[in-house]
Amino acid sequence: MRDARRWTRILAGYAAPDHARSVVELAITALPLVALWTAAWFSFYLGFAWVSLLIAIPAAGFLLRLFMILHDCGHGTFFANSLANDWVGRMIGVLTLTPYDCWRRTHAIHHATTGNLDRRGIGDVDTLTVREYLARSWWGRVKYRLYRHPLVMFGVGPAYLFLLQQRIPVSLMRKGWRPWASAMATNLAIALIVAALAWLIGIKAFLLVHLPIVLLAGTAGVWLFYVQHQFEQTTWERNERWNLRQAALYGSSHYDLPAPLRWFTANIGIHHVHHLCSRIPHYRLSRVLRDHPELRQVSRVTLLESIRCVRLVLWDESQRRLVSFRDIRAREFRAAAPTPASPMAVRPR
Repeated sequence: MRDARRWTRILAGYAAPDHARSVVELAITALPLVALWTAAWFSFYLGFAWVSLLIAIPAAGFLLRLFMILHDCGHGTFFANSLANDWVGRMIGVLTLTPYDCWRRTHAIHHATTGNLDRRGIGDVDTLTVREYLARSWWGRVKYRLYRHPLVMFGVGPAYLFLLQQRIPVSLMRKGWRPWASAMATNLAIALIVAALAWLIGIKAFLLVHLPIVLLAGTAGVWLFYVQHQFEQTTWERNERWNLRQAALYGSSHYDLPAPLRWFTANIGIHHVHHLCSRIPHYRLSRVLRDHPELRQVSRVTLLESIRCVRLVLWDESQRRLVSFRDIRAREFRAAAPTPASPMAVRPR
């Protein structure tokens, strides 16, 4: 296996975007989304709300894929021109409820600090070490357990993130006016679109058609981001031992999804390659694996294996792996259990 530094040189050859391909990718994502959204509304209008909910599933897939194109734009990889990337990203940001410039900034921090235990907290899933968790108060542990509960992480969490948290750039309070301009401009554009559609079809129809699509897409997006770094073989290091390339290759998963899911997620599951060279457009990532099959098994997580990732919640620095709350309870129980008396110490009555 080549070292991570050498891989970055090899992968640089895949970084150039193909403008025609990018336009096609945008069209085959946005146009079906519009068609499905219209079909969902028409079904609701005719009184078939259940059909509208069924249509929301593929529509959410296309909305998720649209967000992945925003992701490419944020890395400057969808088009060669930075203005084209930024303005396409901003427009998609309105549709995906994501202030593009704010997201791009926090995502860049995520890439620059991934796997660094001393630089956690921006653009990632909050992860405590075992020592930090055990040092917390009872209430502190309860809050972390609630945050990590699947119903919160993948249920309440996506709704909170996309509907509320991204409306105000709290995490970028001290970064000047640009994050606020991005968030407020996105909010204004969202408000205008919502007002126009509510006027055309009614607020009830709009909410019952659009909210399921947004929430399903948001949940899928949070799940993908979770599995990309929260898997058992991932790696975290303290600052003095941390290496960006090693963290990218071994701290990011290869989420090996079935072909239809790879398409809807725009190959984002090939995340170890993406972190090693974030300038590669999503439609070239699969070619990297074809040309370099040795990368297929690095940090590989299958769809079935990914379900088990939910229980991994704490980084154990001594074992160098993610562990579950159950593992910690078992360890505490063993530590509290009395040591059996030595047979030599037992005296007969």
